[in-house]
Amino acid sequence: QVQLVESGGGLVQPGGSLRLSCAASGSIFSIYNMDWYRQAPGIERELVATITRGGTTNYADSVKGRFTISRDNAKNTVYLQMNSLKPEDTAVYYCYAQILVATSQGGYWGQGTQVTVSS
Repeated sequence: QVQLVESGGGLVQPGGSLRLSCAASGSIFSIYNMDWYRQAPGIERELVATITRGGTTNYADSVKGRFTISRDNAKNTVYLQMNSLKPEDTAVYYCYAQILVATSQGGYWGQGTQVTVSS
């Protein structure tokens, strides 16, 4: 059984920063891509950032230059450093990972963490 647990969300003023973490645990053989998604009320879930096992990253245009995704393969953990936050960044943030368990590979979601940007 595999679990992804996010932490680090909260309330922050515009222009502030937050760092999200997502730790994977369980019978993990290997983790491939790790992603951060977000979903605001009434809006479809969108991909925010992705990182390969080797460290190649990609970002949504809306967060380029403000957010940084990173990972620690030894800890099975992915991070999202969010700077210069805007009210439109308010959403529930989810991590997602492609994980190899024994001989099968599947996608796993975290439970989500709320980020609210407001003065």
